[in-house]
Amino acid sequence: MRALQISAYGDPLKVLELADIPEPGAPGAGEVLIDVELAPLNKHDLLFIRGFFGGPPTPTVVGNEGFGRVAAVGPGVANVKVGEHVLAPIFGLTWRERLIAPAQGLFPLPDGDRLQFAQLGSNPPTAALILSEYMDLKPGDWVVQNGGNSGVGRSLIAIAKLRGIRTISLVRRRELIDELKAAGADLVLMDEPAAVAEAARVIGKGSVRLAVDTVGGDATATLVQMLSDRGVLVTYSAASGQPLVINGLLLIGKQLTVKGFFLGHFDHMSKILPAQIEAAPLVTSGALRVPVAAVYPMSKIKDAVAHLLKGGKILIDVASASNG
Repeated sequence: MRALQISAYGDPLKVLELADIPEPGAPGAGEVLIDVELAPLNKHDLLFIRGFFGGPPTPTVVGNEGFGRVAAVGPGVANVKVGEHVLAPIFGLTWRERLIAPAQGLFPLPDGDRLQFAQLGSNPPTAALILSEYMDLKPGDWVVQNGGNSGVGRSLIAIAKLRGIRTISLVRRRELIDELKAAGADLVLMDEPAAVAEAARVIGKGSVRLAVDTVGGDATATLVQMLSDRGVLVTYSAASGQPLVINGLLLIGKQLTVKGFFLGHFDHMSKILPAQIEAAPLVTSGALRVPVAAVYPMSKIKDAVAHLLKGGKILIDVASASNG
């Protein structure tokens, strides 16, 4: 069968290759065989390929997320059936036509947009757990985030709305303001210093108890200014590649807490499935939608990586006939 693999960790544009690998065989007790159809391509995948998170010995198949159809089930499996669509286990080396997965972490997806369900693996759980793990947020509380147009950002807007939490989303393109408001965001502002005063005016006596950072650099400073006393700043990425800019006097005076989030941390693994189940109806209803910039066959993986580096949500069509 066909798969995307690397023979050494390094630059994805150099080390990724389409290869033939052995079939996985039949599922054993408590296991499921999944025909993978689609797989997201995220910045986290590129970091994995570069070796930032360790990983198995090479050569190895790569890929952190996948969406497909159950092709066979092993003895004792009752929670999913042949023919149902499921999400492959997170960090499951998913960029292959077929894989064996434990049935315990799977659930049947409802009918709906395949491109949207394919993105449920990591972004909604990241948003859901950030909203739950660091602060006991109550309905009416405010959360501020930058990168509001990202997959995590849109997931956070939808999940926060479901929970009665209000959101301030900072963006870098003005045309996104109305788009994210239509997606459920309570307040959308340009990611610039003037946003601090405007947010304060809108929320009045409200409390911004959580700030979520995916950009780093000077953008972090804006979030810190918006946070209320004893608030928490959580960072899960660093799109700018720059260190977090945090005013030490604000950190001290407001008694703020700064945390880092990684979905793959062992503390979070048992909570991923419930978060995916919570988010699935949001996709069905249309409340959670992340626009897809392009879908590439595995045979065009380097074009897909180049596109991702320029911006946009990218999916890999694992089942495409173009994979040859």
